[in-house]
Amino acid sequence: MTEFWRPDVPEVLRYAAFTADPAGGNPAGVVLDATGLDDATMLAIAAEVGYSESAFLTAPPADLGDPARAFTARYFSPKAEVTFCGHATVATAVALAERIGPGELVFATLAGIVPVDVVADRDGTLRATLTSVEPYVEEVGAGDLAEPLAALGWHTGELDPALPPRIAYAGARHLVLAAATRERLADLDYDFERLTRYMTGLDLTTVQLVWRESADTFHVRDPFPVGGVVEDPATGAAAAAFGAYLRELGEAGPTALLTLHQGTDMGRPGLLHVELRKGDPRIRVSGAAVHMPDEG
Repeated sequence: MTEFWRPDVPEVLRYAAFTADPAGGNPAGVVLDATGLDDATMLAIAAEVGYSESAFLTAPPADLGDPARAFTARYFSPKAEVTFCGHATVATAVALAERIGPGELVFATLAGIVPVDVVADRDGTLRATLTSVEPYVEEVGAGDLAEPLAALGWHTGELDPALPPRIAYAGARHLVLAAATRERLADLDYDFERLTRYMTGLDLTTVQLVWRESADTFHVRDPFPVGGVVEDPATGAAAAAFGAYLRELGEAGPTALLTLHQGTDMGRPGLLHVELRKGDPRIRVSGAAVHMPDEG
């Protein structure tokens, strides 16, 4: 990979999120001090890094809290800025914790304020838990469903009738489609341009494809063509939205712990934990992250 280096561009760190294995999870670029970088430069760095998203930190708003542990966070895919990115948030929080210690962090994002708590396991693995902005769930019209199914090469008989299509938001918008079988989920071969057009029209960040293994365990995949990426290996923002979706449908209780497996079909397995708390509409998403070896 060619590095995007100029004298005025800071170091880009590389972390894999929702895994303790650098070969698993979802890679993210992390710039811990993006002071002075304009939008075009951040986008160019994200494109050069080539991961689904990269995060860029600058000083926080004046009223956000301890300036040593509060930041403004912006997220760029190789093609555009996105309002919020869960895996890059987890990666960035762990990168910060390695430098300033575990504990509470606060990120001001385009979607709103996102608290993150980082703790160390007994073996030293750092795990971050983000708390989403307040979510919402929308129904999908029949006319809006035919197009993504056609782009994916799916038909309605391959959907799980117990988990109907919805658009869910917890910092970014995602279309949730549930496959009736693991085989359907595993066979992902879609029309990139057609799905991009559909998603752009509805301001979607990913399509969250899911298969329910049990009441609290799911396998998920996230096409991300609007970001210039065929598939996202582990998607924290979609995981948060999915938690809101399950609660809205009554498929998860007011208090619940969910496990999401993602990236297995890509050869980059990741593990996301989703927590719902009674009385709090926000969703918590947790996972490990690890520094990736420098690429030559």
